[in-house]
Amino acid sequence: MSTSPAEPGTPLHVVLVKAGRTKLRYPASVVSDDGTRLTVRAPWATGTTRDFGFVRFEPGDVFTEHYWRDRWYAVKEVRGADAALKGWYCDIARPAVVRDGEVVSTDLDLDLWVSADGAAVLRLDEDEFAASGLAERDPGAAARAVAALDELELLAKLGRFTALVD
Repeated sequence: MSTSPAEPGTPLHVVLVKAGRTKLRYPASVVSDDGTRLTVRAPWATGTTRDFGFVRFEPGDVFTEHYWRDRWYAVKEVRGADAALKGWYCDIARPAVVRDGEVVSTDLDLDLWVSADGAAVLRLDEDEFAASGLAERDPGAAARAVAALDELELLAKLGRFTALVD
């Protein structure tokens, strides 16, 4: 297991874990890694269109994904095939683990969407989070998850969201 920063251009796999199982695994390339924040770039992982109502993720979209080893979220900048910014999809997750050519992100069922213009800031999947039972199993982790969502929402509403990923 390596804890040293990854070099730009290094290929790795993003592993998204949910409820103890691998939900998604896809290739990405390291953009930067300062030892705390790892930034990778990857094409939209599923290859099919997914319409959320407030945004569509489509083949050709490019995600620049920021994972922190010390924060309870990951922020994914989403750009269309034409390079136009669609917005940011934020996963509330345990701090990322980077090892053996992978970044592992354990999803905690809460999400936040921030539109490109910052006008739409949407809290997502709070029902899934409540149904997950995390608050009963691990109250400390549940509290950290809610605090992370609140922090991201506040930053977005104050117009300071992009400072996270610059």
